[in-house]
Amino acid sequence: MAIHVGSGNGGGYGRGRQRWGHAMAEINIIPLVDVTLVLLIIFMVTAQVMEFGLEIKVPKVDSTKQSVEELPIVSITKDARLFLADRPVTAENLVAEIRKRYPNQKAVYVRGDKDTILQPVASVISLLGRAEYEVKLVTQGN
Repeated sequence: MAIHVGSGNGGGYGRGRQRWGHAMAEINIIPLVDVTLVLLIIFMVTAQVMEFGLEIKVPKVDSTKQSVEELPIVSITKDARLFLADRPVTAENLVAEIRKRYPNQKAVYVRGDKDTILQPVASVISLLGRAEYEVKLVTQGN
């Protein structure tokens, strides 16, 4: 609640003939807007930091080539589970799912967690190679 302290002329002839010490029945919106804008800025900054989806920590390499191709992404978690575009899939139906969801594709991205043992990654690459897909490994640059 705000208090109007008058104009200092002593006669009480200020805005709306209010006298010293009387409470105004108006809500001061400026602090509310200030707090709202600060919260909006905080959410905008933190939203860029947050990542959603599977947690796959890809290995880092010295140099990477930027690519903008829209290809199927096969993800391998550190406990050797397979995902095709963030949906669980088994090794037996991986090729069939790729052909069903991505017809006419000739290449596939393979993204493995950096703590994954080599055997599941090698098995997926071999499986995709036998299905005549070009395999592209996803890494993270420095």
